[in-house]
Amino acid sequence: MKRPLILKLSFYREAGEIMFRKKSEILRIIQFTFFSVSAGFIELGSFALLNEWTDWNYWPCYLLALSLSVLWNFTLNRRFTFHSAANIPLAMLKVLGYYAVFTPLSTLLGNYLNESLAWNEYLVTALNMILNFITEYLFQRFFVFGKSMDTKKPSSADSARMH
Repeated sequence: MKRPLILKLSFYREAGEIMFRKKSEILRIIQFTFFSVSAGFIELGSFALLNEWTDWNYWPCYLLALSLSVLWNFTLNRRFTFHSAANIPLAMLKVLGYYAVFTPLSTLLGNYLNESLAWNEYLVTALNMILNFITEYLFQRFFVFGKSMDTKKPSSADSARMH
C-alpha cells in the first residue's frame, strides 16, 4: 500500500524542521562560545590587573573580574545569541539567582585551592571559568531564555550592520 503524498511531504517537512533546529542550536552554541571567550578575556585581563597591581587576596580580584565579565556576557548573549525580547529586569534577576549560587561556591572553592592548597591563582580562575561557561550556557538556554528565544526581531539598525 502506498502512502499518500501528503504524509510523505509532512515527513520531509518535519525532518527539515529538525535539521534546521539542530543547525540553529549548533550556531547558538558557537555564538555563545565566542561571546564567552570575549568575556573570558575581560575576566582574565581585569583579574590579572587586580592581582598584579594590588595587594588584594584572591577573592576580591576574582569577584570584581567575574562581575565585569557577567555584565558583558549577559548583554551580548541576550541580544545576539538568544535573540530574546523577554523582560530584561526579570532575565537579569534569574541570572542574578544563578550567580547567587555560583559566585559564593566558586569564590570559596577558588580561595581554598589558592590559599590553602597553594594552587596557582590563574589555574584556579581558568577552572572556574570553564565551570561557569558550561553551567551558565545550560542555565540561560533552558531557564532564563528558554521560552523567549528568538522573539526579538532585529531592528533596522541591526539589519544595516549585518549587511
